[in-house]
Amino acid sequence: MELTETNRDHSGVHNLAFQNESDGVDVTNLKGLGDNSHRIKNSQNKKTVHTDQGDEYINIESDLHENIRASVDNEQPRLKGLLEKKYDEVCEFCKKHKTRIYYVVYGILITAYLAVVIAACSLNFQRALPLFVVTVLAIFFICWDFLIAKYEDRIAALFSPADRYLKKQWFWLKWVLCAALIITIICWLVFDTAKQGSRQLISFGGLVMYVLLMLIFSKYPTRVAWRPVFSGIGMQFILGILILRTKVGFDVFNWLGIQIQTFLEYSDTGAKFVFGDKYTDHFFAFKVLPIVVFFSTVMSMLYHVGFMQWLIGKVGWIMHIFMGTTPVESLVAAGNIFVGQTESPLLVRPYLPYITKSELHAVMTAGFSTIAGSVLGAYISFGVSSSHLLTASVMSAPASLAASKLFWPETEKPLVTLRSSLQMAKSESKNLLEAASQGASTSIGLVANIAVNVISFLALLSFLDSGLSWVGSLFDYPQLNFENICAYVFMPFSFMMGVDWEDSFIVGGLLGYKTFFNEFLAYERLSKLIQNREKGGSMYVNGVKQYMTVRSEVIATYALCGFANFGSLGLVIGGLTSIAPSKKKEIADGAFRAMIAGTAACFMTACVAGMLTVPGLEVPCHILLGNASNFTDLPANSTELVKCCQHLFSSANHLEEIFPGGNYSLNSWKVCCQILGQPVFHCT
Repeated sequence: MELTETNRDHSGVHNLAFQNESDGVDVTNLKGLGDNSHRIKNSQNKKTVHTDQGDEYINIESDLHENIRASVDNEQPRLKGLLEKKYDEVCEFCKKHKTRIYYVVYGILITAYLAVVIAACSLNFQRALPLFVVTVLAIFFICWDFLIAKYEDRIAALFSPADRYLKKQWFWLKWVLCAALIITIICWLVFDTAKQGSRQLISFGGLVMYVLLMLIFSKYPTRVAWRPVFSGIGMQFILGILILRTKVGFDVFNWLGIQIQTFLEYSDTGAKFVFGDKYTDHFFAFKVLPIVVFFSTVMSMLYHVGFMQWLIGKVGWIMHIFMGTTPVESLVAAGNIFVGQTESPLLVRPYLPYITKSELHAVMTAGFSTIAGSVLGAYISFGVSSSHLLTASVMSAPASLAASKLFWPETEKPLVTLRSSLQMAKSESKNLLEAASQGASTSIGLVANIAVNVISFLALLSFLDSGLSWVGSLFDYPQLNFENICAYVFMPFSFMMGVDWEDSFIVGGLLGYKTFFNEFLAYERLSKLIQNREKGGSMYVNGVKQYMTVRSEVIATYALCGFANFGSLGLVIGGLTSIAPSKKKEIADGAFRAMIAGTAACFMTACVAGMLTVPGLEVPCHILLGNASNFTDLPANSTELVKCCQHLFSSANHLEEIFPGGNYSLNSWKVCCQILGQPVFHCT
């Protein structure tokens, strides 16, 4: 733009009009000067801006001269005082030695922290053990990151001869490893079955069945790469053995579950302030949903400080190295352990337009086979075991990649292969408080979505049950409902996971709730079954089982731990399409297969849990037999009753003390005599 002058009859007054290209005059600054002149005139009430509609000119000359004189006066050099000189010297010194100052401050803070840790450990090491473990892990990973960042090339060169040797000998070495793996599995099954019983064999058979079904219905059955499949299942076994079979692993995850449960209870403070002292009267709305808000806020803050990106990167790197999956799908699978199915793809958003169909299928499968950390807290508040929910979330990540690569094998060459070149998305918040506020605001949509879905699905389920009951009454079967239908459909799948035969119909109904509605309804129903067992009432009422064994509850917890339902299907298609519009057709084509693969991954995790869960006597035998003698509607073919009676007679034959602390009544002996039907001397 160009400013041209039009002279008026009055001397010194000009009209400024805009044309192309300026002759050294800054239009923006000129406008600013004009605005400044308005403020000066309004404050001093001495000058006016005159605009004539007939003539297109603005009278600003006097204000312009005043602003120019003021700017010239401001540019006059002035002498600095002593204090200002010292301040400038300090600022210059800080800029010059900024790095050293940072090191000194960090050193002081780290030294103070280590002093606190040492003092706490010296006072009471058992009490300070969690702090000590966290400190050791933090030091290890800081040193690890430092070494990798500085000496990555040297470390790679150090291990390159071993890498070349493995690649050269891999043809025969893989067969040796496979044979050793098969022999190990057979030996483990033999010894574990002899020690724990034969129920683990059913879970193992179920795992084999699901793998074969996935292979039969695979997109490309002849092009399956078995390394991700076997390594994913292997990672499940390793994690399961560490957590479920070792005392240290079980205690660690049990401790983590307790800490998370305690941490989530802090949301009660906000709920009580907003909804009043009787907020628990409306348990779901005022107790469960505030946990989602609180957890979303905390996750947003962790993203802002970079902790979640660091943690997801470490877990993704482990799966990438161990399973041989691509960096994109490994990071998304790791992210789904902590965040939801629509949030985790945002970590690798710039790379989504360039991923293959198999990678896209893996991204969607990872979302279907896991749950978000925000709703994890809600399920814990229902009364579901926090340690098993945490274990299921971790174990399902490698299972999702294994199921995905089996159901849709890779047939293209991945474009994004360098893990070091991946840059995960960072938080857009400017500070921690803004991150907390954004996290709370973001949860509004999630909370509203959960609430309206629960309301609509429960209403729809009630209507559906009413209609099915009416249809069933036409055939003298008014008990017909949606849960019964799902029980018969999913019963074979639940039984093959290792669920007791008597409980397989109940778990089948839960799987139907989860698949056709959502996992919220399924976990809510499971929590009622858990509460019924803990109350210790009658196991059967009018021939209907009121609760399950703990083993069945554990397997159901793992099987339900995923977003694989038809409601999430539309959510994934809409969410991923908005992130990667160029992949719209591929997303729509592969979403349903991804939901099936996610369901199978949850079932595989449940099978592993069924193989590794140690069977125990959930209800003491003297209580169970007492209930059996008090309630006539308890069926005589109960598996637990038979076991209790067998233990009772076996111990009596060997003159051993029967379940110390348990007092068996005469009615308990009569019940066992009726169940076993043995004319032994105890019955006379």
